[in-house]
Amino acid sequence: MHFIDTHFHLDLWDDPKSIIEEIEKNKIYTIAVTNTPSVFFHTYNLTEKSKYIRPALGFHPELVYQRKSELPLFFENLKKTKYIGEIGLDYGKQSNEDKKEQKRVFEKIIDACSNHNDKVLTIHSRGSYKDVIDIIGNDFSNKVILHWYSGSLKELERAVEYGFYFSVNLPMTISLSGQKVIKSIPQQRILTESDGPFTKFNNNICSPLSINVVIKNLSNIYLGDYSFYKQLVYDNFRKLLL
Repeated sequence: MHFIDTHFHLDLWDDPKSIIEEIEKNKIYTIAVTNTPSVFFHTYNLTEKSKYIRPALGFHPELVYQRKSELPLFFENLKKTKYIGEIGLDYGKQSNEDKKEQKRVFEKIIDACSNHNDKVLTIHSRGSYKDVIDIIGNDFSNKVILHWYSGSLKELERAVEYGFYFSVNLPMTISLSGQKVIKSIPQQRILTESDGPFTKFNNNICSPLSINVVIKNLSNIYLGDYSFYKQLVYDNFRKLLL
C-alpha cells in the first residue's frame, strides 16, 4: 500500500533530483505535471529511470494565450506518456480574448485525447467548472481527475455522474469550503495530491512527502481510520488505471 500524489510540479521544485530520491525511497506513486509542452521533456528525462514517478504532458490554461504556438508540440508528444496535465481552463482575471483562446486549445486537446482510451488527465478548472465538464462530456474515452475542485456542488454531482475523479490537497482539507466539497465527493472517487510547490503547510512547502498529512486530515473529515483511507486512495488510484 503506497501513498498517491496525482498532481506535483516536479520541474518547479528547487532541487528535483533530491525530491526524486525521496519519492523513490518512500515509494510514493506520483504524477509529475508540467505547465507547457516545451518543458515536458525536462520532466520526461528527469523521471526516465524512476519507478514511482510518471511525467505528464501539460499546457496550463494561464499560459495558453502567450504560448499558443506550442500546441502542435503538445500533439507531437501525446504518444509519449499516458498522463496528461496540467490542462484545463482558468476564468480568473484573464481577458475575454484569453478565455476564448484557452477554451479553443482545451477543446482541441480533449478532441486529440479522444483518439486514445488509455490517458489519465489531471485538470485545472478554477472559475470554469461548467465549461470544463461540458467540453469533456459524458462519453469521454479516458480517465479524468479534477484537481483542487472548488466549484458548485451541482457541477460536482454532474462530474461524478460522468465518472470523474477528484484529487484533494492540504489546503482543501483545512478550509471549511474545501471540507464541504470533500464531504460531497463519493469516497470511491477520492484521490490525493500535493500541488507542490504551490501549497504550504505550517510554512513548509508541500510535496509527495506531505500526502500522509492529507490522509490524516481526510480520516478526520470522514471520522474514519487513517489506514482505511490510505488503502482507499490507493485502491481508487489502481481502479483509475484500469
